[in-house]
Amino acid sequence: MARTVQITFDCGDPAALAAFWAEALGYRLQDPPPGFSTWDEALDAMGVPPGRRNDASALIDPDGVGPRVFFQRVPEGKAAKNRVHLDVRAAPGADDRMAALEAEADRLSTLGAKRVQRFEPAPPLELGHIVMTDPEGNEFCLD
Repeated sequence: MARTVQITFDCGDPAALAAFWAEALGYRLQDPPPGFSTWDEALDAMGVPPGRRNDASALIDPDGVGPRVFFQRVPEGKAAKNRVHLDVRAAPGADDRMAALEAEADRLSTLGAKRVQRFEPAPPLELGHIVMTDPEGNEFCLD
């Protein structure tokens, strides 16, 4: 039986990193639990103090296809290169693939991402991609 997955980011600022990835992926913040119109209302009812309200955040695919993305605050900063990373499919099947990837790299840079390296196409197997980091330094590829 296949399992579903959730992608989890350890981070310093869950709300800010969730906002970046919502823009990068076209996702949206997860709605508050049933019976609550806002997260503050739900967290008040749960007894979560104001100073702990940015301990976690979550995104969902508005179409219900992709995995949930969860952000949890941790005390330590990022210490090494990711062993697992996301490939953001920013130009699948694009006629001018690298131009489409460059445009997305520019857009994400305005949101706090940083460009690391561009890999040129090398047919037949390598179509080219751009390595970037999110605002907290997590590596990802525009593919």
